[in-house]
Amino acid sequence: MSDFLLLNRFTRYLEIERNASPKTVEAYQRDISQFLLFCCREWDTDARSIDYTRIDRLIIRLWLGSLYKSKFAKSTLSRKTASIRSFLKFAYKRGIIHHNPAHLLMNPKKEHRLPKTVRPDELSLMMETIETDSPSGKRDLAVMELLYSTGMRLSELIQLNITDLDLGRKRVKVLGKGSKERIIPFGDLAKQAMKQYIDERPLLVGKKTGADDHLALFLTDSGKRVYPRLIQRIVAHYLSRVSEVSQKSPHVLRHSFATHLLDRGAGIRVIKELLGHADLAATQIYTGTSIEHLRNVYRTAHPRAESGEKK
Repeated sequence: MSDFLLLNRFTRYLEIERNASPKTVEAYQRDISQFLLFCCREWDTDARSIDYTRIDRLIIRLWLGSLYKSKFAKSTLSRKTASIRSFLKFAYKRGIIHHNPAHLLMNPKKEHRLPKTVRPDELSLMMETIETDSPSGKRDLAVMELLYSTGMRLSELIQLNITDLDLGRKRVKVLGKGSKERIIPFGDLAKQAMKQYIDERPLLVGKKTGADDHLALFLTDSGKRVYPRLIQRIVAHYLSRVSEVSQKSPHVLRHSFATHLLDRGAGIRVIKELLGHADLAATQIYTGTSIEHLRNVYRTAHPRAESGEKK
């Protein structure tokens, strides 16, 4: 194998057999390319003559050590480690290498930072401040209500078509990571905002509207399917009116959705299904914020929570 041809095979394997998301494929491809280029530099060879059988635990440790010195985030280091482990497992199973030097490679422990959230009262105030006297204003309110009411990802919102929305039964079908479909319910306020937007959506259709745009649920002012940067700007604009939270992104609404559900008694497994997490561990990060909420409620509500002594 030469010129990273094995990486091309691995990429097709991720796309076709593993049904990995484009974002995951891109990240893995980038990580492995960086590792293979590192090997070429260490061995003083070029990509056209790389010998995969020379890869051993030492070269992997040297590469990871260089990443540590570059002060990458632990989450990035964890993903890069997973990329190499998956790539070398692929090479071993196909007989390219005779043993897998990454077999016992451990992921560095991730930093467990609590997700940023916005308070329910701030979100309610925000929704009230959105002016809906234009089709784009009605669209913005519908976007904000749907993101908070469902906790869907930005990528999932972008892909939504009109046929994915069921206003009567207050639910929406989304295509999540790994092309997995799931149905998410939404509330009355989101339904009301969506109905008002749908009624005026034809006013956004124009000369630039193509075949795919006609299918799209959310349209730009010029009649095209909405794109990530537009939604990010919309969310940041309205959140900045009511909240001092440092991050003002669609993911903050997703975090708020999960945290507020947990605060009000929703089970962690239910939230996992609503968020579309493949692993329960990904959902359990929200229990940290909920514990803080429960502690504050206990302090104010329980008659013997405080000693009553003046400090």
